[in-house]
Amino acid sequence: MLISNYLNEKVKNGTVHITLIDPMKQSADVAGRLALTAQEVGSDLILVVGMGGLTQKNLLETASAIKEKISIPVVYSPVGAEALCFSFDALLFSSLLNAKNCSFISGGQSKAAIVLKRMEVQTIPVGYLIIEPGMKIGEAADLDLIPRDNYWMAASYAVAAELFGMEYIYLEAGISAAQPVPAGMIRAVKKELSIPLIVGGGIRTAVDARRVRQAGADVVVTGTIIENAGYRERLRSILSALKD
Repeated sequence: MLISNYLNEKVKNGTVHITLIDPMKQSADVAGRLALTAQEVGSDLILVVGMGGLTQKNLLETASAIKEKISIPVVYSPVGAEALCFSFDALLFSSLLNAKNCSFISGGQSKAAIVLKRMEVQTIPVGYLIIEPGMKIGEAADLDLIPRDNYWMAASYAVAAELFGMEYIYLEAGISAAQPVPAGMIRAVKKELSIPLIVGGGIRTAVDARRVRQAGADVVVTGTIIENAGYRERLRSILSALKD
């Protein structure tokens, strides 16, 4: 199954929800249980994100535990080439366009590119943009951080990514951000695009999810809410806001 085709078909039928799992924040067994809960309440895809410090062993164990539990696609988004795994259904091949450190734009990706092509791994090209506050990834990548009120800057980067041939644009406020990407910025970016728009970071409630959806997000990513007690009902309420 081509994951890009799967996502595009889902987008045609409404807003897509992705559950983000960081392998560094729990054991592999717990990651598997979180993924199963996400599938049970209606999430469309699991996104495993490789943050700093991730080991090959941890990644392999997490991928195996998740794949054993669920039937929805599991996609990996590596930060670099330090830890790779070919058990996933696809890789988000992201370029962090507003990074000043070129390793986040194309340098890190180039280290894995030939291997990924020879192994015939599905890759999904994504133009990745970090919006204030940026959180940990903003600190690591030395960003030309996009201010929350500079809609033109966000839209300009997004259109450049589309013209480069990216299949998706991903607006990210940062993992554990206090607030989502502003609705006005989402609308401004969406207006200029003819490719799907992914929005993540700071989306913790049904109200947040509904605002992001109504502003024009085709795909909504949530992650932090599954790290705390009672996550099943919170996730269910977010899915209800996105799907109803």
